[in-house]
Amino acid sequence: MLNEIKEKLEMNFSDVVNWRRHMHQHPELSFQETKTALYIKEKLTSFGIEVKTNIGGNGLVGILRGDKPGKTLALRADFDGLPIHDEKDVPYKSQTPGVMHACGHDGHSAALLGTAQALSQFCEHMNGSILFIFQPAEETPPGGAKFMIEEGILEGVDYVFGAHLGSQIPLGKIAVGEGYQMAAVDKFKIEIRGKGGHGARPQDSVDSIVIGSEVVSGLQKIVSRGTDPLQSAVVTIGVFQAGSAFNVIADKATLEGTVRTFDGDVRLATEMQIRRIVEGITSAYGASYYIDYLNGYPALYNHPEETEVVRSLLTQEFSEENMIDMVPTMGAEDFSYFLLEKPGTYFRVGAQSSEETSYPHHHPKFDIDERALLNLEKAFVKIVAHYLF
Repeated sequence: MLNEIKEKLEMNFSDVVNWRRHMHQHPELSFQETKTALYIKEKLTSFGIEVKTNIGGNGLVGILRGDKPGKTLALRADFDGLPIHDEKDVPYKSQTPGVMHACGHDGHSAALLGTAQALSQFCEHMNGSILFIFQPAEETPPGGAKFMIEEGILEGVDYVFGAHLGSQIPLGKIAVGEGYQMAAVDKFKIEIRGKGGHGARPQDSVDSIVIGSEVVSGLQKIVSRGTDPLQSAVVTIGVFQAGSAFNVIADKATLEGTVRTFDGDVRLATEMQIRRIVEGITSAYGASYYIDYLNGYPALYNHPEETEVVRSLLTQEFSEENMIDMVPTMGAEDFSYFLLEKPGTYFRVGAQSSEETSYPHHHPKFDIDERALLNLEKAFVKIVAHYLF
């Protein structure tokens, strides 16, 4: 049975490439993916798969029920683009200025469509059901996963699986790893409110730039001096905006940054230290402040039992020499919400084979070797076959 399904994947591979290229040419930003959602719906419907739309925004779910009772699996792909101008010289280059698929989400969705198309022809042999989850807004907190889950899409689901194409992983390699693999991501904005004045009379002012500089310096000590060395944390300031003229002391400075952690206690402690440092420094200099702190995606935790199952299955499919350990990263992924609700795992599929496919994710020239799409389909099918056939 598995070989027959894989033959279907091979036969329909050119379709999957075309779907990926269509989505690559017509990217849409997070929370704006209406046309992409409609495109995915039309494909799923053409396969004879029941579709539910407008879940948690632009999300949709394809439902494939087997003729026999059994477990329910959920497979997830994302489909939002990024605010980046596509600089590749390829026929399928983005046609939307300033927006592109620079992270492979078009490939994820195309591969999941291909998986759904193939499996839809074997319902009579399937013991259970599959949810094909197409999730919007992975790139922008609060993300799309949280809202889809709140609308109950995981009710009755036994296991959930997701994957990401990787331009830093050679084509043919599969990366699997248990435990924490991606960090929790928090975002903060700090507004320091001083007192403006003439650049020649600092004694009459409260200089928000000087205070902001002290705050930046203080925040950089949180990880080195305030965090257990055996734990991981990142505090990064990405924005510092203040002032409008060389001879004017700015009355306001704005800082924006991110916090990345794995451990929940470290996450909370880091937020508390940020608030304490900002309060202490601004108070010492006679300024006031405002903090907008957003707790974003939780850390992504791969369940050990399901991860080991997937490792074994994909070793059978791709060989032991092509299996590599997933390396934990301080990047974030809102698939973590799914894994908080249901057992499962998240793995990576190599998509690099040349200089053109080795650019990092979110780079203006990001691209993949499209043969990785077939590998992703085969991985999903292997997992489904284990649980449902």
